[in-house]
Amino acid sequence: MAGHSHWAGIKHKKGRADKQRSKIFSKLSKEITVAAKLGDKDPDMNPRLRSAIQAARAANMPKDNIERAIDKSSGNLGSILENIRYEGFGPEKIAVIVEALTDNKNRTASQLRTIFNKNGGNLGSSGSASHNFNQVGVIRIDKSEIQDERVLELAIEAGATECFSYEDFHEIHCNKKSIYSVKKKIEESIENFISTEIEWIPNNKVVVSKNNLELAKSFLEDLDNNDDVQNIYTNLNLENR
Repeated sequence: MAGHSHWAGIKHKKGRADKQRSKIFSKLSKEITVAAKLGDKDPDMNPRLRSAIQAARAANMPKDNIERAIDKSSGNLGSILENIRYEGFGPEKIAVIVEALTDNKNRTASQLRTIFNKNGGNLGSSGSASHNFNQVGVIRIDKSEIQDERVLELAIEAGATECFSYEDFHEIHCNKKSIYSVKKKIEESIENFISTEIEWIPNNKVVVSKNNLELAKSFLEDLDNNDDVQNIYTNLNLENR
């Protein structure tokens, strides 16, 4: 995880994909359906859809699954899915932001409240946790696609603000409003991307006690296992030992 605020930030890594492939595909399919519903069904004309498809390919989702997800955008499913953000606090008051795509917000809120309460946390009101974060455009690229020095040059040329290289991937940060223009510039040199998302980056990371670290991770896993949850962000220091 490289200590990132995005829980399961690289949720398409092979081990995780093998273990929970169907859940990952379900979440990716929802994003493809909504992206196609809200914009053009041609990914060349719809940056959000193009990014969703690229993420699906990075997770090795079959082409048929991708096409079915796009086709669903013409039916009722795509029209009733809502993007909803939930905020709250987990063990030792770690701040958590949960982004969900749901066809029943009452069901989702109830399920998430149960998960928070079960793990000694609480689901808060809008704005209760988000003031601990900044929204940033985040583009991830597999390490095999490009060398460290070149990706840094490319990021600067594209107008990004920061670039990090980790063991398995590169991570480029930019202003959230310019994420797709930065991405378009990078696409001139790179074809495959792990993910392109507007994410919540914590202002400061919180270190929890050793006894509660596993509880905090279990809490985040419980959230991630919910079918409606798309993304989870936290200020927990995931490198904490």
